[in-house]
Amino acid sequence: MKKAMEKLQHLLDLGGIKKDMTLLVISGIAVICSLLKFQPLPFDMAWFAIVLCGLPIILEAIIGLVTAFDIKADVLVSLALIASLCIGETFAAGEVAFIMQLGALLEELTVAKARAGIEKLVHLTPQTARVLRDGKEAVIPAEQVKVGDRLRVLPGESIPVDGVILAGQTSINQAVMTGESLPVDKAAGDTVSSGTVNQFGAFEMEATKVGEDSSIQRMIRLVQSADAGKAKIVGIADRWATWIVVIALTAAALTWLITGQIIRAVTILVVFCPCALVLATPTAIMAAIGNATKHGFLVREGDALERLAKAKVIAFDKTGTLTYGTPEVVAVRSVSPSLKEADINRLAACAEQFSEHPLGKAIVHCYRKTGAELLPAEDFEMIPGRGVCARVEGRTVLAGNPEMMREHHIALKNADDAQDYLSQGSTVIYVAVDDAFAGFLALSDTMRKESAATIAALSSLGVQPVLLTGDHENAAKAIGDKLHIGEVRANCLPEDKLKAIGDYQAQSLPVCMIGDGVNDAPALKKADVGIAMGGVGSDIAVDAADIALVDDEVKELPHLIALSKRMMTTIKVNMTFSMTLNFIAIVLAMVGTLNPVVGALVHNAGSVLVIANSAFLLKWRKKAW
Repeated sequence: MKKAMEKLQHLLDLGGIKKDMTLLVISGIAVICSLLKFQPLPFDMAWFAIVLCGLPIILEAIIGLVTAFDIKADVLVSLALIASLCIGETFAAGEVAFIMQLGALLEELTVAKARAGIEKLVHLTPQTARVLRDGKEAVIPAEQVKVGDRLRVLPGESIPVDGVILAGQTSINQAVMTGESLPVDKAAGDTVSSGTVNQFGAFEMEATKVGEDSSIQRMIRLVQSADAGKAKIVGIADRWATWIVVIALTAAALTWLITGQIIRAVTILVVFCPCALVLATPTAIMAAIGNATKHGFLVREGDALERLAKAKVIAFDKTGTLTYGTPEVVAVRSVSPSLKEADINRLAACAEQFSEHPLGKAIVHCYRKTGAELLPAEDFEMIPGRGVCARVEGRTVLAGNPEMMREHHIALKNADDAQDYLSQGSTVIYVAVDDAFAGFLALSDTMRKESAATIAALSSLGVQPVLLTGDHENAAKAIGDKLHIGEVRANCLPEDKLKAIGDYQAQSLPVCMIGDGVNDAPALKKADVGIAMGGVGSDIAVDAADIALVDDEVKELPHLIALSKRMMTTIKVNMTFSMTLNFIAIVLAMVGTLNPVVGALVHNAGSVLVIANSAFLLKWRKKAW
């Protein structure tokens, strides 16, 4: 019997009766025609609504009762429909069926959309690896790499497994794992992770973690486990359905026994139908989603705003969220008496003009913004993991890290100021001219102008901001201090962010996570609500999130939080009103004041008022913080 019911449910879903807007429109027209006594056919037009809308409700109620003894709101609706038909009140039956299916349609429009985040993560997994065996290079499937194998990784390739560099120097883009905006220089002895990208020099490495143990595979499992552990909110009408059914049946039975009039009992069942209660939540959610859309938010999960209203902690990734995620020159210093700061800036920019390194590109970009022209650079050489060398204006210019200066026997004298910028989380590029240290440029990820005001507004709404970032501690602390964020966690890998969110949730503190990178995907899934930066963020982060901020205007985040709280207030008002109206109508039905048709109209009016109240959310905005 259970299998038969499950098959029937499957056929019902395939038919799409609840989801078909055309059938709902036909039913609505039929109910109106029945109310106006317009009967162009030899039967009551309300039968269209009863068959198209009522039959699915009755079937679902039966399936739920038989397969799992699951009492939901549709059980009471089914009783009201059958009772109304038994006494010949077809309009009441049709009207109730139509309103309930309208509520179901609204709920369908707000449920979660299909997400492909995990599949996209899988696509990030390198498919092949270059293995060195017996002095020869062979390309094999990445899953066949064994611990201890010696691999070669060329520029531009993804690293197939976790390992340790044996020979070579390079820069690795680790954004997929840590979210860091700048590539990290690597040399022999340094560890590398699967899925990260080798940007410049070729290197050889030894595999240490392969297959399911590799970093990218661990991230995939984190995303899967976080998604499975997120609870789904049950509709309030279904949550209270058992009590509603018991009260309605008891009231109807007692009224019938005391008065002997079955029509009063049927009227009680009709007016007790939780139509307004069913509409209370989805109409408010849809109106709030419409409001959020106008402010740049794409709400991908129907109950995301309901969860967001309960958030006590809002966790930010730094790069690309509170900052722009692109480095800029924040300071130029000269230690040479013959060279001014403008000279250091010009020589460094000219030397870096052919560089593919993000720091080199940033130096050139910032120099060009001044309107100055780049001078020719000769004998250009890019040294992976170190910097660049070139001849500019007839002088030899080196621009790179301290290791490059040491290898060229250049002492970094009078470079104390550089330590100040390093302590603030900046990256320093040292410049030498004709084998003498001449100065340095400090580069830093720039903070969004609106970040400070956004954090202050969120705090005023009673939400605690925290910073979870893969950047180094100095950079993270500097941003935290500027924005007055009390809790900062640096050097966070995906599992660290996941653990931090789990810690808050263990303290019964609902968490909203805001991020933009692939490394944020597990945390976005794990959080009670995940918000992804849709403009600069990766597709995987967006797919993992419940809400996407399409235009990256973080200044709108306080509005979203306030809107979610306002939405919950509207839902509570809607539910209070609908239940109060139902109980008043029950009393009037008991004393015989209401008949089934008038009762149906009364509870229909309640549904309209609930929708009207929810509609005010469409243009709502908090005037001041």
